[in-house]
Amino acid sequence: MMTSETTLSPNTTTPAPVKERVLSGMRPTGALHLGHYHGALKNWVRLQSEMECFFFVADWHALTTHYEHREVIEQNVYEMVIDWLAAGLDPNQCTLFLQSRLPEHAELFALLAMGTPLSWLERVPTYKDQQQQLKDKDLATYGFLGYPLLQAADILIYKAHYVPVGEDQASHVELTRETARRFNDLYGRRADDATRAAAALAKLAKEDARYFNTLKKKFQEQGDEVARARLPGFLARFEVLTPDDHALLMGQFSGKGRTVLVEPQVLLTQSSKLPGLDGRKMSKSYGNGIAIREDRASIEIKVRTMPTDPARVKRTDPGDPDKCPVWQFHKVYSDDTTQQWARQGCTSAGIGCIECKQPVIDAILKEQQPMLTRAEPYLSNPKIVRDIIDAGTDRARLTARATMHEVRAAIGLNY
Repeated sequence: MMTSETTLSPNTTTPAPVKERVLSGMRPTGALHLGHYHGALKNWVRLQSEMECFFFVADWHALTTHYEHREVIEQNVYEMVIDWLAAGLDPNQCTLFLQSRLPEHAELFALLAMGTPLSWLERVPTYKDQQQQLKDKDLATYGFLGYPLLQAADILIYKAHYVPVGEDQASHVELTRETARRFNDLYGRRADDATRAAAALAKLAKEDARYFNTLKKKFQEQGDEVARARLPGFLARFEVLTPDDHALLMGQFSGKGRTVLVEPQVLLTQSSKLPGLDGRKMSKSYGNGIAIREDRASIEIKVRTMPTDPARVKRTDPGDPDKCPVWQFHKVYSDDTTQQWARQGCTSAGIGCIECKQPVIDAILKEQQPMLTRAEPYLSNPKIVRDIIDAGTDRARLTARATMHEVRAAIGLNY
């Protein structure tokens, strides 16, 4: 874990910890299902009280694969945010905002693109995977190829320390780390550069190291341009120095190197993986999900008609819970006692499948009730949701603009 920074509270000399920052987002797909809740939202709700959290609606990302269906994006945005709030996200504890309202994201994306190798984007695992899965869409676009870099800009512009993702998304965070590292190599300095520069200098003879420090002192303290002019030729004499050593020592010499963009860490938080009603991944496209705000009657019908272990043709046939999609729901929703009852009853044919499903139905409805209660005021007055997004976007803009000021200065675009 990274160490928190500290700041002084007003009227006291006691350092107060600054919360480490988390950032995550979702494409606006409309109303969310229970897979979203157990896979991500439950963790977001927990994190908002532990860290400084920024959660954004990735509406630009929606265009990377659905650029021909823009008419549904606005409705999907607010349907999704209502589900965020219903799940327990509190705008007083976290910042909820809309990506497309912040052109700074696009600016950082463009600037990062100038120095990001094309091969980095082509090797992202989901690039070719989604092209295969979505063959009905024309994904031979720069937007689709570049979306991992836009994702990197979304993260880096808030200097997030952590990004909560599943293992399948860890490669995107690694690309973000590589992007930050490359930017800092080009325009700034990494946190351990002083140590690495000292190690590079230690490769030289003591008299050569002393000469380097003499030149550096003359330049930094006296502005001696002759000393700076001598440095490249001096360093070029030493074959023991790598190109990275050269860059580090040049940065140390100028005194201008610094870390501009923070390399985020993957936060692999524990999540309950809730499959779809048919055992596959819960997805709208598969038609196998249960919406967070779905009505009671529909939930009861869906669970009661879930497929079970094919071996249980008759009520008296014993089954294998590990081959039954209902068992996966029990693992998420049932306590140990109920799970033991379900497993024993299934393997011994002591209970029928409908009987086995009832505790799952009851648990889903119980979990859902406070969500429905929290959603009601937003459904009754949609303006509240828009006001929350507007306020959150204004807060996010302050951070985004501050980062872009540093980025422009590092690149030399602050003239």
